[in-house]
Order: sequence, then structure tokens, then C-alpha cells
Amino acid sequence: VAAVAIGIWMGFAAPEDYQQGKTVRIMYIHVPFAWLSMMGWTLMSLSALGTLVWRHPLADVSVKAAAPIGAAFTFLALLTGSLWGKLTWGTYWQWDARMTSVLLLFLMYLGVIALSRALEDQLLAARAVAILVLVGFINIPIIKFSVDWWETLHQPASVFRMGGSSIHPDLLWPLAIMALGFTLLFVTLHVAAMRNEILRRKVIGVQLRRVDRAAAAMTTNSLIVPLRIG
Repeated sequence: VAAVAIGIWMGFAAPEDYQQGKTVRIMYIHVPFAWLSMMGWTLMSLSALGTLVWRHPLADVSVKAAAPIGAAFTFLALLTGSLWGKLTWGTYWQWDARMTSVLLLFLMYLGVIALSRALEDQLLAARAVAILVLVGFINIPIIKFSVDWWETLHQPASVFRMGGSSIHPDLLWPLAIMALGFTLLFVTLHVAAMRNEILRRKVIGVQLRRVDRAAAAMTTNSLIVPLRIG
């Protein structure tokens, strides 16, 4: 909260862009959302490796917890990008490589959420989701380098590039602080969601054990009654 508050204050105190004017301030929320949308899928891909290779019990929990958060951040990246595009380019949407690949990422997040809920077998669902996540990771470098491989409305990389950032420090520092704040928010939400998922699975485990005990008791009673009658 402190990092985001400081970032917002620095963003409003930063000078306007010589071309975009005040609209450049959308960058301070749009760019962190876009970065974290890709970071979320990268985190899920590492967790998917933990599911398939090391079979770590928390790996699937991490994937399932990160998917809704990543979907929300991706949706916000698309929304803020559309608003910024309308003010800068005169259109809310253009089917260029960057926009299309980010939209595909959003649909992939929804696919992971749907697949994880569609299968009742937890182990089968974990493996299916892990495979989908790893296959979908190919979209991450496409998003990153789409501005270099194809002609798009987006400008080339301006923060992480050879030769250093092309953004003036007065504009770059608020962006960095906002990125830090939203990253901490993502991590906080992810840890809380993992905790909730672990508790949910414990509750389901307790309920299943009660059902098994009740079924075993009913079976025992059905065997004892005929013996007493005899």
C-alpha cells in the first residue's frame, strides 16, 4: 500500500510527456499490470514444472492460486491499454501482435481456471493444467518481442533494453515504484490464495473421511443385523 501510494504521488508530480501530455500517466498502472500478467504465467509455468517433474504438493496449489490473479491483472492491462490507446492512437482496439497476444493470454488464464474446475480427480486436473500452462508459456516471449518481430502500434522496448532505458528518470522512477507496489500486491494475493486453497483441501479431506467412516459404519451395521436375527 505504501509503495503504491508513493508511486501515485510521484506519478502525479512527474512532468507531462511532450507528446502525450497528461495521458502518459496511464503508463503508471498499465505497464505494471502488463508486466505482472506475464510474470503470473511465468510463475505458473515454474509451478507446473514442480507438478510434473518434482511432484511437489504445493506446486499445483500455486498454479491454481495464481490463475485468477493473473487473469485479473491481464484484464486490467487490456482495459487500461484500451483507454490509453483511445487517447493516444484514436482507437480502443487494434488487432496488432501485442494486443492480440495479450488477449490470448487472458483467454489462456480463463482456460486454466475452467480446466482446474472441470475435472473432479485432483491429480488428473493438476497434471492437465500443468501441461496446458507449459504449452501456453510459448506466448510469453511472443508478447515480449512482438514489437520487434512485427509492426505494431506499440513502441519498442523502452525500459529493459540494450544501452539502458530510454525513459527520462523523472518518468521512470514513478513507474518503478508503482511496479514494485503492484508486484508486492500480486505476491500478497498469491500467498493468501494459496493459504485459502490449502484450507479448502483440508476441509474436503475432513469431509471425505467423515463420509468414509459413515459408509463403513453402515456396512458394519448391515452385517451385524442379520447375525442377530439368526
